[in-house]
Amino acid sequence: MTKPTIGVQMMMLREKVQEMGITETFKRVKEIGFSTVELSQIPMTEENVSEIKKCLDELDMKVCATSAAIKSLMPSIKMENLRDDFDKIVSDTKALNCKYIRVGMISFDCLGSKEKIIEYTKELNEFGKRLKEEGLELYYHNHHVEFAKYDGEYIMDIMAKESDPEYLGFELDVHWLQRGGVNPLEWIKKLEGRIKIIHIKDYRIAQTIDLSGGMEQIMTNMALMVQFAEIGEGNLDIKAIIDLAGETGVEHIFIEQDDTYGKDPFESLEISARNLKALGYEDRF
Repeated sequence: MTKPTIGVQMMMLREKVQEMGITETFKRVKEIGFSTVELSQIPMTEENVSEIKKCLDELDMKVCATSAAIKSLMPSIKMENLRDDFDKIVSDTKALNCKYIRVGMISFDCLGSKEKIIEYTKELNEFGKRLKEEGLELYYHNHHVEFAKYDGEYIMDIMAKESDPEYLGFELDVHWLQRGGVNPLEWIKKLEGRIKIIHIKDYRIAQTIDLSGGMEQIMTNMALMVQFAEIGEGNLDIKAIIDLAGETGVEHIFIEQDDTYGKDPFESLEISARNLKALGYEDRF
C-alpha cells in the first residue's frame, strides 16, 4: 500500500518552457500546487539540467522520472536515446537525484511485425538490466497502439511476457488504455508489481461535431470527438484509478494532457488540481 504523489508531466508544458523559460515554468507549476514532475521534451543540455537542478533546490520540487528512447522514433525525429547516449542519460538522471527512466513509445518501425516487437522488447530488457546496474529503473509508457493483436495477443501482453520484471516495468497511461479498448483498472491489477509510475488524463467525448464536408469527412470528424480532458472533466473513474494505484504499489502519478484544444495548459492544470482536491487528494501534491 502506497500513497502516490500527484505531479505534472512536463511534455504538456513544452511550449511554456520555450516561451517563459525553465525557471518561470517550474515556478508556475509550484504555484498551482504541484511539487513533483516528470521530464519529457525539454532538451537535456548541460545548461538546462543545471537550471532544472537549481529550480528543484529553490522551489522544493522533485523530478521523479526522466525520459529516453531506445532510438529515434523515426529518422526525421532526432532525440537522445539509450543506444547512442546511455552514459549521458544516466548522468543527467542521477544529477537530478532521480531513479526512474521511462521510454515514451515503441519505435514506429516495429509496428506491424511481431518479430520486431519482440526484438524491441528484448532490447528494452537489456537496457533495463544495464540501468539497474547503475541503480536506476526502466519503465515503458503505453499508448493505444499496444492493444493491436498478434496471434490473439495484445502487444502489451507480448512485451510483458518477453521481458523480465526485474529489469522492465510499465508506466500505464489510463487514457490511452481506455482508447485502446481495455479497462484501466484491470490493467493496473494485471501488471501489479511492475508499475511505479502512472499517467492520468481524462477521456472525454466532444459535445459537437464538425458537419462540414461530405459523409466521409464527417465520419473522420466523429473519430476526432474522442478528446484528452482535464482530470474530472471526462468519463474515467479517476478516484478508483488513484485508489487502486495506491493499493498496488504505485509511487508517482503524473498529469499529462496531450492536447488542451486552445486552452492555456496552466489553466488546464488548475482545473485538474481543483478537481483532484475535491476528490480528497490535496495532500498528494
